[in-house]
Amino acid sequence: MRPLEGIRVLEVAMYGFVPSAGAVLADWGADVVKVEHAVNGDPQRGLRRTGTFRVEGDPNPNVAHANRGKRSLGLDMATPEGREVLHELAKDADVFLTSFLPAARARFGIDVDDIRAVNPRIVYARGTALGPRGPEAGKGGYDMTAFWARAGTAASITPPGTEGLISPPGPAYGDTISGTNLAGGIAAALLRRERTGETSVVDVSLLGSGLWAMGHAIGVSLRLERPWEGVAPSGHGSPTNPLSGLYRTADDRYVSFVMLQPAKFWANVCHCLGHPELADDPRFATAESIAAHTDEAVKTLREIIAGRTLAEWSRRLAALDGPWAPVQDTLQAAADAQVRANGYIGDAGELELVASPVQFDVDDTRLEPAPEFAAHTEEILTELGYDWDRILALKASGAVT
Repeated sequence: MRPLEGIRVLEVAMYGFVPSAGAVLADWGADVVKVEHAVNGDPQRGLRRTGTFRVEGDPNPNVAHANRGKRSLGLDMATPEGREVLHELAKDADVFLTSFLPAARARFGIDVDDIRAVNPRIVYARGTALGPRGPEAGKGGYDMTAFWARAGTAASITPPGTEGLISPPGPAYGDTISGTNLAGGIAAALLRRERTGETSVVDVSLLGSGLWAMGHAIGVSLRLERPWEGVAPSGHGSPTNPLSGLYRTADDRYVSFVMLQPAKFWANVCHCLGHPELADDPRFATAESIAAHTDEAVKTLREIIAGRTLAEWSRRLAALDGPWAPVQDTLQAAADAQVRANGYIGDAGELELVASPVQFDVDDTRLEPAPEFAAHTEEILTELGYDWDRILALKASGAVT
């Protein structure tokens, strides 16, 4: 049994951030009903191009990533009939999850007081761009603006002197991180309600999540009163540690060494690389001497590692005690045997998708496909006790799809 089985979530949200929180809750077993615009659905359904990549036809991973495992209801919340259906759904829900801004929540009658009027015990969860307080609380935003640019990541990762800024590494990068934060907050609120009977309003913003992701750097910046600066790309890394940096292989791939105690691992590295004589070299006998001769060590390691392919080094470095990793692109990461062994990517219908990162009882996260638009309208309304005459009347009026 998954930990949130029996929990009902009513999601009124669009795009990537807040729906990704719903996807995590669905992964954990919750029954998530996704309310979509009665005509157009979630605008995310129209997303076909991300960067230079274009997806034709269905299933569309641009939709499925943040919406797998849910049920879809097409609903016009602007109509009295549609609002009535929404409130009926809220009566039996444990969580109300929304991305709508304050003005829209008031206009559609879905703000905290509106939903609590029909269900005082519901956990009300809001995902926003800039937080629920302050002069910009009513403004929207995306992960590129609030998470990436405003919270410090873009400036910190872009090397000094670079024109413009480095973009996020993939679509919905800040959305997905922030959505996982929101799912965790909802789970904590459900636990609080279980233990005390008290319910909560849960808030997570893209800005707050971006700041949290940069929290270590911001803490150091505040302590030293200087902004965190990006480091210009280089062929290695640390100026005083040859075992913390990048090395190119014979097939133009890279291995990344991150052994912060070089004296501890030096001999082991030398044996794995097939050069045990370097383990006894007095230039590399202590941490101090390694630091003093880092340039020489890096030159030697570069020559050695450039002599074999990544596949060859992967076999040899399997016996390495210190942390290291191959530098992988998205397809290589997806094919990684360790990734597959842990079930970090799984089948979601016709697609393979990345599972949300939390596992329970060392078991693979169960992934379900994303719903087609309004695929579950009749099923959901029937569960509410609506008969077919009422359902057909709602469809005829345009209140539901």
